Amino acid sequence: MHRFEGRRALVTAAGSGLGRGVGFRLAREGARVSLWDRDVELLEAAAKEAAAEGLSIEIQIVDMLDANAIAAAARELEENSGGPDVLVNNIGGSLHTPFKFLEQSDGDWELVMAANVTACVRTTRAVLPGMVTRGYGRIINMGSKAGRFGSLFAGANYVASKGAMQAFTLQIAQEFGPNGITCNSVCPGAVVTPRVERLLAERQSEEERRRVLESIPVRRHGQVEDIAAAIAYIASEEAGFVNGATLDVNGGQAMSI
Repeated sequence: MHRFEGRRALVTAAGSGLGRGVGFRLAREGARVSLWDRDVELLEAAAKEAAAEGLSIEIQIVDMLDANAIAAAARELEENSGGPDVLVNNIGGSLHTPFKFLEQSDGDWELVMAANVTACVRTTRAVLPGMVTRGYGRIINMGSKAGRFGSLFAGANYVASKGAMQAFTLQIAQEFGPNGITCNSVCPGAVVTPRVERLLAERQSEEERRRVLESIPVRRHGQVEDIAAAIAYIASEEAGFVNGATLDVNGGQAMSI
């Protein structure tokens, strides 16, 4: 498939894990992809793998908690290549802050909100003018099952931040739909990445993990490829009538009507 020929995509926090998987999926379908991350080694490894596969992927070192760094990187992207047609706001996480609410400090809340919400807001603000000028855009915000149904291993700060991103998605979809820009959120259940594996190992016993797995109708956790495939659809031209939607990708572990 070559759904993204001639399109430019930006994926944040994409040096490894889910972001990297999404970036490579879009590139394999023809997109020119920019991966942002602050980890130089991870980005260089991703660039090396992309080059070996012949993919159009470039890397940029960006501290997503620095407003000036985001603005400068977005400006450079716009000037060098015309800016992204697709933005995947992937940055986020519970950042190993405490699970229990009463153990969470103001600093824990500020850090998680900064990564999960503020960084995404700043990036979206930076790339939207270019999308408006071109009359086309696809913005995909990374939500979470936690933001819709609560979490068994990520705390209230993470849950609240992902809920905020869903609300942000709705407003951007409504405001910029007339400009040919859609905004949707993808809400995964637990996706097996090294970071999530470490967190689960720290916060759940083997028995608890077994019970959680049995609560998922498809009887498995998500894989990076599951989420990348969902994002590739929402980011494509064929999803032009999908706007302000929340796509739950959790194997049926949590359902809503």
